[in-house]
Amino acid sequence: MSHHHVLVIGSGPAGLTAAIYTARANLSPLVIEGEPSSTSDQPGGQLMLTTEVENFPGFPEGIMGPELMMRCREQAARFGAEFLTAKVTAVDFSERPFKVWVRDDLFTADAIIVSTGAQSLMLGLDAEQHLLGHGLSTCATCDGFFFRGHEIAVVGGGDSAIEEAGFLTKFASKVTMIVRRDEFRASKIMQERAHQNPKIEVRWNTVVDDLVGTEKLEGAVVRNVVTGDVSTLGVTGLFVAIGHRPNTDLFKGVLDMEDNGYLITRPGSSYTNIDGVFACGDVQDHTYRQAITAAGSGCMAAIDCERWLEAQHG
Repeated sequence: MSHHHVLVIGSGPAGLTAAIYTARANLSPLVIEGEPSSTSDQPGGQLMLTTEVENFPGFPEGIMGPELMMRCREQAARFGAEFLTAKVTAVDFSERPFKVWVRDDLFTADAIIVSTGAQSLMLGLDAEQHLLGHGLSTCATCDGFFFRGHEIAVVGGGDSAIEEAGFLTKFASKVTMIVRRDEFRASKIMQERAHQNPKIEVRWNTVVDDLVGTEKLEGAVVRNVVTGDVSTLGVTGLFVAIGHRPNTDLFKGVLDMEDNGYLITRPGSSYTNIDGVFACGDVQDHTYRQAITAAGSGCMAAIDCERWLEAQHG
């Protein structure tokens, strides 16, 4: 068993920023960063699956997602953060010190920062693995700029899918929405926006069966679920907008969460329902889901954590 002032679970932009701030406050955080083999909570979070990041302030030429996360990790380590490349398997927050297990190894902490992130729901196609970041994306605000003048497609029929499609029409020459049902699931106002946008075309009762391209996306094989007709859309960009899933299974019955699994934090703070346990990043944010907002909330969690610890020991 080893004891730490602060234990950070997760190592995306939120967790690493929290580690930088708590380390600089001489709290010697331990970051349990996840496992490389895990798609849900791998070290570095979702940015490890992206190629170029062009909207993170301070990098006018852009920076590769994995490099950005490695720099953040090195910065945290420079100030004394320790890292354990492993996946947390169980927690007990019922009393202090809090308990966290990695298989049979027990770690205790005075305070916990949860930054396990979220994962985009995908289509389940083999080709997704090598085309993600090469024409296949899950974030229009992150990658839309790369598709100026292209014909692209958006998969999904909810509010977020229509929002992504509308945003992408600022760049693309045409956006095809691929909707599994014969109607949108989105709110009426969002449906009207889609129907009124001349750049948006909708393919109803349609699913994506396969992706074309080896090094970059060259098309999408689609199938009409009613007629069975199969065709190939010659799109160079495909945005999957069928939802996100927060990585919160570990905290069910432990921390308060919304019906969709996102952790609930007190308004304007990173406090969860348990004093001394804080949450930051995409694990509690299903609105913005950007690297910069995750980093900002990681800073909030670290400051909240530092002040709370000071109050306990004061």
